[in-house]
Amino acid sequence: MTDPARAGLWARLRAFARHLKAELLALSLAARDPRTPSYARAWALLVLAYALSPIDLIPDFIPVLGQLDDLLLVPAGLWVALRLIPPEVLADARREAAAHPQKLARSVVGAALIVLVYAALVVLAWAWCRARSG
Repeated sequence: MTDPARAGLWARLRAFARHLKAELLALSLAARDPRTPSYARAWALLVLAYALSPIDLIPDFIPVLGQLDDLLLVPAGLWVALRLIPPEVLADARREAAAHPQKLARSVVGAALIVLVYAALVVLAWAWCRARSG
């Protein structure tokens, strides 16, 4: 890959990361809006908890795979969440996020929620394996 091509790729990746951050901020605002349905709010909070949690499904120190979950799971969850939120709520949240950009901080509550989800998945997997073994 030539240097201009590499520079173009990095510029696109940085723009994509900025877009994701802006969308996550809008999602956090939309999740707090009373016009957002409860199922959309629950999904949005789960996506935000995962995105802001210092605990990942695959730890970041594992080369390639550690970043791959962030590159796939967060955008996929965000995509679903944005489609569950009513368009007028999302438009208002995007306007608010653009007018008052702020950094979303890592969340201890989000980390606790993700740990609870992982624990529930482990318990469900254990129960399923136990039921299958007789």
